[in-house]
Amino acid sequence: MAKTEGNSSRSATLVDDGSDDAFLRPASSSRSRSDREAAADRVVSRAVDNVGEAQDGQAFLRTRRRVPVRKGVLPDWARTRWGRVIVIALLLALLAGVVWLVITVRDFLDHDPRFRIDSSASIQTVGNSQLTRDELLSVFGSDIGRNVFFIPLAKRRSELEQIPWVEHATVMRILPNQLRVTVRERTPIAFVRIGDKIKLVDADGVILDMPPAMMAARHFSFPVVTGINPADPLSVRAPRMRLYQRFIADLDSGSEKISSNLSEIDLSDTEDVRATIPAGATDMLLHFGDEKFLARYHTYTSHLAEWQQQYPHLASVDLRYDTQVVLKMADGRPADQAQQPAAAQPAAAAQPAAAAQPAAAPAQPPASHAPAVRKRPAPVHRHAGKVAG
Repeated sequence: MAKTEGNSSRSATLVDDGSDDAFLRPASSSRSRSDREAAADRVVSRAVDNVGEAQDGQAFLRTRRRVPVRKGVLPDWARTRWGRVIVIALLLALLAGVVWLVITVRDFLDHDPRFRIDSSASIQTVGNSQLTRDELLSVFGSDIGRNVFFIPLAKRRSELEQIPWVEHATVMRILPNQLRVTVRERTPIAFVRIGDKIKLVDADGVILDMPPAMMAARHFSFPVVTGINPADPLSVRAPRMRLYQRFIADLDSGSEKISSNLSEIDLSDTEDVRATIPAGATDMLLHFGDEKFLARYHTYTSHLAEWQQQYPHLASVDLRYDTQVVLKMADGRPADQAQQPAAAQPAAAAQPAAAAQPAAAPAQPPASHAPAVRKRPAPVHRHAGKVAG
């Protein structure tokens, strides 16, 4: 019996006969596996033959994939012997032309007078307020009359930054024949005593020199800092100036500008900031330690009147300790350590105790001028009372 299925495009005819019934029926256990596979192959082969016949005898062919043929870059004549010779000659000529063009352009830029720095007027300076224009142009003295392309910009920038006032510099070429020099100057934050001279210092510990007349014209108002030695490296000076900035910021963190009352600050000991403050007709040396600057200053101001009344020759107050205060006289003798406001202590009992103590430090210099760098006095610990305030 034959069974036919068809559609609009193609049809297929499957022929089945009685001999295939055995294949379509469940295989018995007696048939081997190879027999079953052979029967299946015969059925598939017949089905393919029937499909080919239903399509009017046309062969069942698989379309072959087309492989594109790539053509070479060079034309056919260039693949010959003489063609290759001609191509190599053209490439060499092109390379020679490029080299000649580069040399010509470079020679033009190097020797054309339009690219020459004729005078200092061709050098622009921007950003200098403390430095004069002549001080900046001193770096470019050898560049006058030179081609602008021959000036080593990196070297000139490094030379500019060797000037103490220059923190950062930039040098640019402006065609055809100009230079632009831009500098960022250092900002002074304190006076510094160097020997018997007063100079300026910035936040990095760089010492800045300035003529006294110009310094007076700038109207700088800073405390005088000691303990900054030009012989010390910046790695030593910079931490001391950071301590100075923290000290000033803490004192001025309130509503009043306390730093304006300071006349001198000693930074030689980074664990003990010592400041000189006018106190009536004399100067008072205060030991602040390295923290709690504002609180310790308030302790000093709250008890100063009592201390001066009890100790008329008081010259130094050590505020580094939370539970006591060390007072020293102008001749270096220590007073009793205060347990409470000095007004609550009997004056008759406190004065002999101060006189009985041996001198702990050499006499302080007269209070009529700012003291030089002082050695840290050795504190005397006897009481542990809490200082009010």
